[in-house]
Amino acid sequence: MTIPSASIPRQPNKLSFHHNVSLTVSLSIGSPPQNVTMVLDTGSELSWLHCNKTPATPSTFDPHHSTSYSPTPCSSSVCTTRTRDFTLPVSCDTKKLCHVTISYADATSVEGNLASDTFLIDGSGLPGMVFGCMDSGSSSNPDEDAKSTGLIGMNRGSLSFVTQMGFQKFSYCISGRDSSGVLLFGETNFPWLRPLNYTPMVQISTPLPYFDRVAYTVQLEGIRVSGQVLALPKSVFVPDHTGAGQTMVDSGTQFTFLLGPAYTALKKEFMQQTKGVLRVLEEPNFVFQGAMDLCYRVGGSMPAAGLPTVTLMFRGAEMSVSAERLMYRVPGMVRGSDSVYCFTFGNSDLLGIEAYVIGHHHQQNVWMEFDLAKLRVGLAEVRCDLASQRLGVIP
Repeated sequence: MTIPSASIPRQPNKLSFHHNVSLTVSLSIGSPPQNVTMVLDTGSELSWLHCNKTPATPSTFDPHHSTSYSPTPCSSSVCTTRTRDFTLPVSCDTKKLCHVTISYADATSVEGNLASDTFLIDGSGLPGMVFGCMDSGSSSNPDEDAKSTGLIGMNRGSLSFVTQMGFQKFSYCISGRDSSGVLLFGETNFPWLRPLNYTPMVQISTPLPYFDRVAYTVQLEGIRVSGQVLALPKSVFVPDHTGAGQTMVDSGTQFTFLLGPAYTALKKEFMQQTKGVLRVLEEPNFVFQGAMDLCYRVGGSMPAAGLPTVTLMFRGAEMSVSAERLMYRVPGMVRGSDSVYCFTFGNSDLLGIEAYVIGHHHQQNVWMEFDLAKLRVGLAEVRCDLASQRLGVIP
């Protein structure tokens, strides 16, 4: 579904969101509207909601109480042609409805039926939005998943939320302070926003087994630690003949993951530059979240001011990660009177992911614009808490 240009408001539609382990937006769906909370995910396509209340999924959407809810039959063109980029093929259930199973890199999966209903964004009704009404699944983080009703898929696939809305551009800004932010659909010409630096999205014409063609893929060209550029050949950052090695901007992932050679070089240089500033946790078997193996013992507060800045160098733009954003305190973990902090870059190889993934933790206080018309991603450093206030968004 596309919105006729005449009905697109001059002011961009906006939503506030909260973040902790994941970014979540609140909106309403159905007739009469039901309030739901959805994880914002630029790394996946289909939006979905839990439709079956269980102890693990206390927040659900009830399709039986929405007069505008419509399940999608298998014979529908939506089911037969617009699901081609899904991770698993769709099937037909016993009621002749379009059955979907969605799996994610962290081994989480959900399944249920494709359906459509009205989504309400910032007071505007969007009828006929296709989503998954999910009745079962498995989770790698049940406590976190129980806090949301579902997920809002924002990649460039045919059935993603942003594609269905027909908007050519969306932006978000994640505050590093108060766990809030703003998501905007449409143009964002604000006098207080500094000019963005743009990096082009990487396109490939031939389908390759490991290349996600509907992801927001950009070209990472190097990594700098303070003034020191890591001595890595450019080929390390370029996808190979199978498509493995693309760099994806993913709001659905918390931290940033680098392929083995780049991660190893960054880890070595960071350790070198923080000698005498940080005390390494000498526990080779401890790996935080399965992929983050550089951790430290910290007594008192983190000496953020003494840490080097890590800069991701993209074609035409840079993203700098400094101070608190370089370290993450492991909840509930202590060694004597010390807290344990881990470096917020992880090793993709340990996760079994054949890609570089830029997570939302490193997008804090960066205005992120996704320009679908010009196929580019724009970045500018900004205080996102102040941006939210200027936009009149109540977190």
